Amino acid sequence: MFQTVVAKGMVDTNCYLLACPETREAMIIDPGAFRPGEVKTILWLISQHDLKPRYILNTHGHIDHIAGNGQIKKATGAELLIHSSDADMIGSGTLNGSFMFGPEMVSPPADRQLKDGEQIELGKMTIKVLHTPGHTPGGICLYVDGTLFSGDTLFAGSVGRTDLPGGDEKAIIKSIQEKLMILPDETIVRPGHGPRTTIGREREENPFL
Repeated sequence: MFQTVVAKGMVDTNCYLLACPETREAMIIDPGAFRPGEVKTILWLISQHDLKPRYILNTHGHIDHIAGNGQIKKATGAELLIHSSDADMIGSGTLNGSFMFGPEMVSPPADRQLKDGEQIELGKMTIKVLHTPGHTPGGICLYVDGTLFSGDTLFAGSVGRTDLPGGDEKAIIKSIQEKLMILPDETIVRPGHGPRTTIGREREENPFL
């Protein structure tokens, strides 16, 4: 499994490039790129690693995770994926929160709306979708080959905020306990913001759990 990360946008959202090492098919996870130069960086990395973008995936619908959708989709032709419960957010500046940063920004509509337990084939890799509502109603995590891409559900030493519209404190803790804490301790967690961690470390040290 090939993966790289670049922090993009006003709040340093982690944009991940995930690719099958054999076929080079790639998924761009959470391209929160507000400025043209940030999109160019993502596209440069794709070119440098000779990747073949197949999907753009948003772990949820907030603007800091979707801002680069349109430009990257136009440049690569990749399919846009998001959970069905957040699908309406990406087309509304009010729902996605972009109005708080200035001019409203929206994304093209999703090509595919995901559901819990669905599997996404990427080359010879299989990625499992875990629906983890709480930060937003349609927040998801991705589990593949011992790595969890946790979006804004679980962070190193913290959990996603629930004070924005659609947030639910009880729901996010339930999601983490029932969907994420059942994973092996050695599972690497790559969150939407901040450094990576492991499930075992968060099980032992996260004060919110």
